[in-house]
Amino acid sequence: MTIPVVKQKAATVVTVATEAKSMFPPLCQILKALCYSPVCCSVNRGLMQSPVIGALGAVQIMVGLFNIGLGPGRMSKHPEDFTNLKAAYWLGAVYIVAGSVSVFADRFPSRCLVGFAVFMNIVGSIFAVVGIVLYAIDLGESSWSGWCDDNFNDECRFLAYYVQRLLTGMDVTLIVLAAFQLCVCISFTVLGIKALGYRENGIVDVENYQPLLKEVLMTSPGA
Repeated sequence: MTIPVVKQKAATVVTVATEAKSMFPPLCQILKALCYSPVCCSVNRGLMQSPVIGALGAVQIMVGLFNIGLGPGRMSKHPEDFTNLKAAYWLGAVYIVAGSVSVFADRFPSRCLVGFAVFMNIVGSIFAVVGIVLYAIDLGESSWSGWCDDNFNDECRFLAYYVQRLLTGMDVTLIVLAAFQLCVCISFTVLGIKALGYRENGIVDVENYQPLLKEVLMTSPGA
């Protein structure tokens, strides 16, 4: 699919030739061609298509799955606590989405996808900070000694102590993972911004060497 762009003094004329055999509607074909065109979506592929980017995305997905996996089984101690807010589920969902988009940006490094991945990693870093705060609050409230009064025997106290130790270990682990998620999101954001900045420098060079360019033929890789 090709999109000839003719630049004139007063207006810019864009002619779209769609693929008749394609299963996607013309609007989707236009968006696909724009997202994969060299002019709109040139990024530093050497920086994005590296094992580091894929590893960062995989780590985010694993952290998200770990958060969701440790969500069930918690007992709510009071309204608006960590368990009642279902924080483990929506934190894990945000981490998984950010990691999935990062993996896709590694496999298909278009400018649109890399920009969206940078945005999702910024959101993921914010939610990682929120997760650290929520887990720290839950860690400070993880006291189960009040469940057993003087009428209960030592087995109840032992069980309460065991549950408290277990939840404390879970909260500490999730705090460490949230801090690790924050570092991963910041690292991907920096790499993504560098890859996006590569395209801006390339545009300046093209304009310097071709100031009289009137027609640009943008061809998608799948054409």
